[in-house]
Amino acid sequence: MIRGMIFDLDGVLVQTEKLKAKAYALAVQQIRRLPEPDARAGEAYREVVGSSREITSRHVMDKLGLEAELRALMPEYEATEPWEVLTAIRYKIYDRMVADPQVIRDNQWSYNIKILSEARALGCRTALATLSKRKDVDHVVESLGIGPLLDVILTAEDISKGKPDPEIYLTAAKRLGVQPNECIVLEDSVNGITAAQKAGMYVVAIATPFTNASIHLNEIIKEAWIVHKPDKVAAVVRSCIRAINARETSEADRTETVR
Repeated sequence: MIRGMIFDLDGVLVQTEKLKAKAYALAVQQIRRLPEPDARAGEAYREVVGSSREITSRHVMDKLGLEAELRALMPEYEATEPWEVLTAIRYKIYDRMVADPQVIRDNQWSYNIKILSEARALGCRTALATLSKRKDVDHVVESLGIGPLLDVILTAEDISKGKPDPEIYLTAAKRLGVQPNECIVLEDSVNGITAAQKAGMYVVAIATPFTNASIHLNEIIKEAWIVHKPDKVAAVVRSCIRAINARETSEADRTETVR
C-alpha cells in the first residue's frame, strides 16, 4: 500500500529551475562583462538539472570555458576551487531574484501543490526531498505556505550523497516511518527519478520544459509514469495510487486463498 508521498522541490512544486538557469546566464554576463545574459549558461544548466551545486557549476564552467576567468576571481571570493566562484555569484543573483515571496508564488506549480494538499486524504504522509540548501528551501516553503502539509523536509545539508544516489529518498522513507516500496515520488529530473527508482520507490515523472528531452532519452522512462501536462499530475498520481493499492490487495487475497 502507498503510505508515503515524496516531492522534489525545484521543477515539481515551484519553477525555480528556470530562475536558476536565468541566474547562471546573468552570472556569466557579469563575469565576462557581456551586454546581455549568456543563454548558453542556461542551456548548460538544463543539461544537469537535479545535480548537486558542485556538479552543476563545474558543468557550466567547463561548457563555457570559464575556468581561467573564475580562477582569477578566487581570492576575491575566498574560494578554493574555480567552480565555487561561479556558485557564489549565481547564488547572490538568485537570492536577489527570489527575495520577494511573490516571485516564488508566481512561479509555483499549483497543480502539484494541489496533490500535496490532498496527500493525507489519500492516506499518505508527506516529505520534501531536495538538494537545495536549507535556507532556500525554508524560504520557498514559507512563501508557498506549505509547511503544515509536510511531515518531513530533507535538504542538501541532511545527506552526504546527492541524487542520483538514493540516500535522500531512503532517508525520507525512514523518517516518515514507511518502507521504500510504500512510497510514491514526484520528480522531474533524470537524476531524481533515478535516485527514487534505486531506492525501490514508485515514480511519477513530471516532464517539464527543462527536463522533457533528457527524460525521454533515458531508459528510466520504462519504470516510471510520465506526465507532460501539469494539470494532469494530480489525476495521474491518484490513479497510480489506486492501481498500486488494488494490485497489492489482489495479490494479498490470492496469497490467503492459496493458504
